[in-house]
Order: sequence, then C-alpha cells, then structure tokens
Amino acid sequence: MKRREFISAVGATAFAWPLAALAQQATMPVIGFMSSRSPSDSTVLVDAFRKGLREVGYREGENIAIEYRWAEGQYSRLPALAAELVHRPVAVLVATGGEPSALAAKAATSAIPIVFTTGGDPVKIGLVVSLNRPGGNATGVSLLTTAPEAKRLGLLHELAPAAKLVGVFIDPNYDGARDQSREIRDAARAIGQEIYVANAGNEGELDSAFETLVRERADALLVTSDPFFDTRRDRIIAFAARYRMPAIYQFREYPVAGGLMSYGINLPDGYRQVGLYAGKILKGAAPADLPIYQSIKFEFVINLKTARALGLDVPPLILGRADETIE
Repeated sequence: MKRREFISAVGATAFAWPLAALAQQATMPVIGFMSSRSPSDSTVLVDAFRKGLREVGYREGENIAIEYRWAEGQYSRLPALAAELVHRPVAVLVATGGEPSALAAKAATSAIPIVFTTGGDPVKIGLVVSLNRPGGNATGVSLLTTAPEAKRLGLLHELAPAAKLVGVFIDPNYDGARDQSREIRDAARAIGQEIYVANAGNEGELDSAFETLVRERADALLVTSDPFFDTRRDRIIAFAARYRMPAIYQFREYPVAGGLMSYGINLPDGYRQVGLYAGKILKGAAPADLPIYQSIKFEFVINLKTARALGLDVPPLILGRADETIE
C-alpha cells in the first residue's frame, strides 16, 4: 500500500470509530431513574440498583444508559422530572423514594414500563390493581417503611423510659402521613407515652419544628419514615445530638451517620430488587406479570458510641435484640 493510501485508510478508520461508538450509544436502551431523595444520600442505594441490573446482564455504560433525576425532598419537582424522562423517551422509568415519586411517574405515562418503590401499600393508593398481578404498566417494591412506626416508638420508650415527652417529626406532604400519625398516637396511648407532633415538609418548617421541640422540652425524638427527612439526615442527627435527645429513625444509614438507632427494612436490598425488575423488563417481561415485591427483613441497629455520648445505658435485653451494633 502506498503511503498516501495508508494515511487515508487510517484516517477513515479513526473517523469511523467515534461514529460507530455514538451509534452504539444511540441504540443502547436508556433507563430513567427518578427519586424523591438526593444523590448525596443515595450512593449506596444506586449501587444496589446497579447490582440488581448486573445480575440480569446489564451494566451501565456498556449495554445500558441511565439518566438520573433528583427532587431532593421537594415533591413538587417530581411531575416535571417524570415528564422530562417520558419525553426523552426512556425504555423503563424507575421511580424511587416513596409514593410521591411513584405517583408522579404513574401520572406521566401509561405506556412506558414503570418500576417503583413505595413505603406502604401500592394497591391502596391506586398504583396497581393487586400485589400478585399488578396489571397496567407498573410494578415495583413495597418497602414497608411506614408500617413499623408504632414499633419504633416502643423501642424508643424502652431505651429512654424516663423521657416524659417524645417529639415526632411528620411530613404532612407525604402520602402516608395520616396513617403514620394515627399509628403513633394509638401506640403512644397504649404505652402511656406523651408525644408532641411537629409537622415539617420544607426547610422553613423543619427549622420551626426544631425550635418547637426545644420550646416544648421534648426529651426524645422519633423521625417518621419519609424521603424528605432522609435528605436532611445530617441536620436532624446534629439537632438530636446538640439537645441530647435519644432518637430513632427508619434506616441503618442514620446510626451509621451518628444517629442513635434505627428500625426498618434493609433499604439497599429493596433497590437491588428494583434493578432486577428493570432488567427483566428490558429483556421482555411485562410489568403486569411481575408481582409486587415486599421487603420482609427488618433490622434493628444501635450506635453504642452515640448512646454513651447521651449517657444512656443500653439494657442487655435490648442489645440482644439488635441486629447490629456500631461502636
């Protein structure tokens, strides 16, 4: 081959390679991932989601692309985020972070397959027609995050029996707020625990809730299950530490970050299941035929270092029930 012909051939190959790569990316299926949460508090969850995808043969950047959208606890953003991903369009729409995200996705499309997470019963709020046969274009994972609110209050009462008043953070914008409030009030009456419910659904209300609990002299704190509180996790933990309030939360991530204790499901496992379902749908499964997955593994986690800082002696009976202790 002559030198000029060789240079032309190399140049043509070099030019064709990026075009081929772009063509490959263009034909790669795209998953839209929207969440009520924020990226900073969801790193472990996104990793678990990707793990589920890998288990059915999909790797981000290799044979699938993922576009992420985050509401950062501001539920009013979710309809626009869902519409943006539907307009993209995406092959599967993943809606995580609880009922607000799932409902926004459901309202945005009746054609694109949806895989969601909810904290409660997806049948009750109209996402699916039944747990075993969801019907329509949506299926997902029921994380049962709101179910154990009474259990959390009971554990807090056991660990801090001297607490005369327990403050309770509830987000009135969350779909499960009414049920949460009812369950906690019923549980409080059953054990004779006085509570003070402080509503907080945005930054200003959270600041007011902090001030209210200090003014009311709350001795302990229960933070109900809600993505808004998850996105403000560090602020809430710092507040409890500053005013020496024993506190209980919904997920392990709280005591890992310095909170006292948590009782709830294994959240990463739920997100792994979302990845599995998204991958199965990409392979041809219909959402209507994939039963709602219900998380059944609950874990009780105590941060003993935080307990010591609060001057709490954790009774052996409670220690024996803990699934994990953090030193």
